[in-house]
Amino acid sequence: MTANVHVLTCGYAGDRVAGTVTLIQDGDLVAVVDPGMVADRRLILDPIAELGLGVDDVTDVVFSHHHPDHTLNAALFPAARFHDHWAIYSGDLWEDRDAEGFQLSPSVRLIRTPGHTAEDITTLADTATGLVAATHLWWTSEGPEQDPRAEDMSTLRASRERLLDLRPSLIIPGHGAPFGPPA
Repeated sequence: MTANVHVLTCGYAGDRVAGTVTLIQDGDLVAVVDPGMVADRRLILDPIAELGLGVDDVTDVVFSHHHPDHTLNAALFPAARFHDHWAIYSGDLWEDRDAEGFQLSPSVRLIRTPGHTAEDITTLADTATGLVAATHLWWTSEGPEQDPRAEDMSTLRASRERLLDLRPSLIIPGHGAPFGPPA
C-alpha cells in the first residue's frame, strides 16, 4: 500500500507567517501535518472538503514541532490523535512513546530530525512516486541555508543529511511549496 499526499496550503514567512499544511492518506489513516497559522482557516478546511473529507475524518495530527505557526489550528480536528516527538495525545490520554520510527500506518512513519528545535520530527510517506518528507529542516526550497531560528545549526545540518540519505523524491518544507531534494 502507498500513501497519497496533498498539500492543503503552502506556507510563507516574512512580515507575516503561515505554515505549510499537508494531508496524508494511507488506508484508514487521514493525517494532517502542521495545522498551524494561516490567514483563514478555510485555507485548511476547504481543500479537505474538496478531497471529500470532513474534520471528523481526520484520524491523526502530527506536529513537526511546537511553534504556534505549526500547531495553532489543531483543535479543528476533534476526533484526531495528536503526535509530537515524545507522545500521542487523545482526549485526556497521554501515551508516552518516542517518535523515532513510529508507524502511523504501513506507509507513513515519523523520525526525529532535530535542529530547528531539539524536538523536531519529520513525517515520511511512501507514495507511488517515491518517499515524501514533510519537515521543518528547510523553510522553503531556497533554504535558508542558515535557519535564523535554529536552536542548533550543526544538528540541523546532520538531520538534513540524514533525511537526504533516505533519498526523498519530494520535500514539503515548513513555510513553502514542495520541492525536489537539493543536490
